[in-house]
Amino acid sequence: MEPKTRSVPGAQAVARAAHLLRLVTAGGADGASLHELARSAELSRSTAHRLLSALRVEGLVDRDDDTARWMPGPELFLMGTVAAARYDITALARDIVRSLAVKTEESAFLSVRRADETVCLLREEGSFPIRSFVLSEGIRFPLGVASAGLAILAFLPDHDVDAYLDRHPELAGRWGRAHAEKPLRARLTETKERGYAINPGLIVEGSWGIGAAVFDRQGRPEWALSLTGVEFRFGPDRMADLGRTLLAHAHQLSSRIANARR
Repeated sequence: MEPKTRSVPGAQAVARAAHLLRLVTAGGADGASLHELARSAELSRSTAHRLLSALRVEGLVDRDDDTARWMPGPELFLMGTVAAARYDITALARDIVRSLAVKTEESAFLSVRRADETVCLLREEGSFPIRSFVLSEGIRFPLGVASAGLAILAFLPDHDVDAYLDRHPELAGRWGRAHAEKPLRARLTETKERGYAINPGLIVEGSWGIGAAVFDRQGRPEWALSLTGVEFRFGPDRMADLGRTLLAHAHQLSSRIANARR
């Protein structure tokens, strides 16, 4: 959705440009076409092209001359390396994500909370040959949709959950009736009781996922570890074992983050 207009002069253009930047980075190494970006940002093609061209002049995006697809620019890389010193935990998490993939044989992920979304930071393939490709680095989902975002949302304070649901009445229309407030709240309750979230093929039929929140020193759920795979690999007999393994790795990463930031 296009960002809401801010009251600060000129902020609408900044918000639109920032939204386009997020959409471009979500396209990963393959980038995204002008048509895709304009449609996702709910902008006209001419407005999207004007903003993208301005971002290209600043080096924040680039355009492949052969495919005409828009991709992240070199300035984003330079900015990211500076910001990583403060925000990035991938160095702390990489071996844990790899261990999770090895022990479960499923694809394992680290995602971070960014405002009302989760963004995938790391993906590690498991050894099982049939895989789910719903999630990869840079992909964003609203909180409460993918298993990582469901796990994070479940462990936020109740007033934050209420405020989030008030801000996003569109979840059911965009992601299906299972994401209406009542069924979503029921899954949040189940997640808190169980300790980890389950996504039973609600994004792509037959592609299941489970996620566990990772906490900062103040006990806030700012990241999540998750596993995805095909449905028959997530049956009830195996789910409990996967959940225990996932929680153990999430607790390990939470402890490592707390100790590293003292």
